[in-house]
Amino acid sequence: MTTQPGTDPRLAELEARLGVEFNDRSLLSTALVHASFVNENPDAGLQSNERVEFLGDAVVDLAVGHALFERADGATEGELTALRSLVVRSEALAGAANRLSLGDYLLMGRGERANHGAERVSNLGDAFEAVVGAILLDRGYEAARDFVVRSLSQELETAIRAESPKDPKSRLQEFAQAAGWGPPVYRTVTADGPEHMRSFTVEVLVRDQVAGSGTGARKLDAERLAAQRAYASLIEELAGVGDGGR
Repeated sequence: MTTQPGTDPRLAELEARLGVEFNDRSLLSTALVHASFVNENPDAGLQSNERVEFLGDAVVDLAVGHALFERADGATEGELTALRSLVVRSEALAGAANRLSLGDYLLMGRGERANHGAERVSNLGDAFEAVVGAILLDRGYEAARDFVVRSLSQELETAIRAESPKDPKSRLQEFAQAAGWGPPVYRTVTADGPEHMRSFTVEVLVRDQVAGSGTGARKLDAERLAAQRAYASLIEELAGVGDGGR
């Protein structure tokens, strides 16, 4: 027999994890229904979390954008857009969902669960957004925003550290870390000229691709210039991604 929305005894346990007490638990229950369950059980009378996830997606974008606007004072519009892309990417939302153990509460079809659907990044990210949408409907925007900022505090702090002024190499390192790309790799392309007039050209690779290059009298100077150019290029790239959705 299918548990009716809002009556699952585990919902109180989940509310404690979320730090949110619902007035209408059926909204939280709906946020946990994966489409695969509805497809396999059309007579259960349940609707999937897709509509409320759509709503939560908009709230997450707004809440994260607002938090970055307040905390990253010196960031340009492009930098804010790129930083938001880092925080609201599917992997980051799935990480927050995992910290809340949302996968344990998802109602899924047998096939989806057997294929590790409760661990899939896309499902977890969607579930997080659906919960945000449910909080918005039940408790209003302030409660939803507070939940988003609290749940993504780790990702927000990492993104803000990446934006703060510092040595270009450190800045690029933290930006790549926030994006989950691994550390940048520097390689010397050329080292020309006599000993007292050396000229080094260095490339920096991010995601195994050349992200920037620089030339300087010292290898460190060349690396810093390459990092500066790579950071600017990645900001522009992610700002474009942010404008187009995730």
